[in-house]
Amino acid sequence: MKSFFLQFPERERRQQQRDEEEGAALVPQPPPDDDDDHGGGGGAGAAADHEDPAAAKQQQLDDGDDDQAAEDERQQEAIIIAAAGWKKQQAAAWWMRWPQKLPVVPTRGVGLVIAGLVVLALVVGSTSSWWIHLDYAPSFLLGGGIRQHQHRRPPHHVPSPAADLVPIPFSCGGNATTTSPSPSPSPSSPPPQAAVHHHQSPPPPRCPEYFRFIHSDLSPWRATGITREAVERGRGRAAFRLVVVGGRAFVETYHRVFQTRDTFTQWGIAQLLARYPGRVPDLDLMFNCEDMPEVRAADFPVRSDAPPLFRYCKDDATLDIVFPDWSFWGWPEVNIRPWAPLLEEMAAQMARLPWPDREPYAYWKGNPGVSADRADLLRCNVSDRADWNARVFAQDWGAAIRAGFRGSNLAEQCRHRYKVFVRGRSWSVSEKYILACDSPVLLVDTPFRDFFSRGLVAGEHYWPIDPARKCPAIKLAVDWGNAHPAQARRMAGEGSGFAREELAMDYVYDYMLHLLTEYARLLRYKPTVPDKAVELRAEALACPARGREREFMMESRERYAADYEPCTLPPPFTAGELRDMARRDQEVRDRVKKMTTSMEHERPPQP
Repeated sequence: MKSFFLQFPERERRQQQRDEEEGAALVPQPPPDDDDDHGGGGGAGAAADHEDPAAAKQQQLDDGDDDQAAEDERQQEAIIIAAAGWKKQQAAAWWMRWPQKLPVVPTRGVGLVIAGLVVLALVVGSTSSWWIHLDYAPSFLLGGGIRQHQHRRPPHHVPSPAADLVPIPFSCGGNATTTSPSPSPSPSSPPPQAAVHHHQSPPPPRCPEYFRFIHSDLSPWRATGITREAVERGRGRAAFRLVVVGGRAFVETYHRVFQTRDTFTQWGIAQLLARYPGRVPDLDLMFNCEDMPEVRAADFPVRSDAPPLFRYCKDDATLDIVFPDWSFWGWPEVNIRPWAPLLEEMAAQMARLPWPDREPYAYWKGNPGVSADRADLLRCNVSDRADWNARVFAQDWGAAIRAGFRGSNLAEQCRHRYKVFVRGRSWSVSEKYILACDSPVLLVDTPFRDFFSRGLVAGEHYWPIDPARKCPAIKLAVDWGNAHPAQARRMAGEGSGFAREELAMDYVYDYMLHLLTEYARLLRYKPTVPDKAVELRAEALACPARGREREFMMESRERYAADYEPCTLPPPFTAGELRDMARRDQEVRDRVKKMTTSMEHERPPQP
């Protein structure tokens, strides 16, 4: 496909235009000024917790004397308060409105309790079964056989005072090592410590579970190995070729790509080589920097005949090998900082706006023109006809470019209780930023996966949204979360915990190292440096760079070689494990779809 684009410049120009449109879609911007005002019409005040007068009266009764008359009165009040409080709580949900008024039962003692329970049962029975569904939702979304993180993942490594840290040389001229314009160590590199020899490092942790998909991605060539001919078959699809020989990397470029995707991907590889010197084995691979996976399994009845092509995402119908995308080291064109410092900035911003104080809606902003799912999402926006609990904004790509993307600070965009993720042309780099917002992610189901999203569990890390029923599914999720704030915040914590801990830069580098190591083991030939290749050196990339490109490279540069082992690669998934994972995720999706379908039969949402 790439050779076709190279032969026809107009086709390549249209491909670049599509990529530029996708670039716009990946950068969520702040909402308009009227949406920035938390005290205005955003709805935060309406969703704030209010003191319940009935509950206050109940507390007064609980604190009073405990004679039999007061006890009987408390029993009667408790029944009425429970029913009335439940009715008040559900009043905001449009499918839960009913005209009944609860009678006061003039009985005492045991008769009072029995009669009250009967009345409450009649009220519940006379309403929609949605209350039952919502009450059970926490158990089937966050438990019921689905794995849970009882304890947070331990740190990848803890810098030891006994560590002999070796600085990574870097210079743009002269003999001085350059650390400006970002003199502080990157969060993925430990600070200098006192040098003491003969220290003993603790055993490395086990890698996160999504690392096991490394074996899955390489499985087509597991039995036969990878020949030079198979690699060469990927040349027409690749943007560049990466060869590592003797610990040095070389790159042969085939064609230009959108923005600096290839440059920052190669920068990340250069940082890996510096972080783990001598650990990356000799290898030879082809890398594609575009959005759509294209090595279709159906085109290769013999799987080992497929070219082993590296890229940023895949689906179940393709054989591409997924690799971390360029934005982990920064995306200068849209002013998105490298992942590690951005996570710290996001944490500081979110501490200023706790989850209960955020707008009680689902938020998305991006370019709706790059996929049908995004265009369809616009239907879910609030209007004079309906309110689906979604606040959806279309991105003005041209205006953002003219403004230099000064308004695209992702750290300041976690202002809503729920964040919607919807695919772009294929996958989207925005998923990790949305996941880190400490808000439940409402993820519109997509077949495309990157290297880490295969480790996300439906109902634990995110709420699945049926693409065919986006609007009612979003409304259900938001109403559920607002009715179950503890469970919603737990889901938010699981998602953001995954982003901060299992997707920390330590693990991004370890994923790269393990993937390249396992890939190199399959090569059935000795890699050699192509005639037109140039050596991949960090200085050659960063020193000529200017502006944000140079700034982000310096900010994401590794300062010290690792004095510890990478995490331990877990074994491949068994067929039974893969079936169980798919079954559990599907069970959650089926339950949510059933609830959504039932809700669609009720009255439409009120504006």
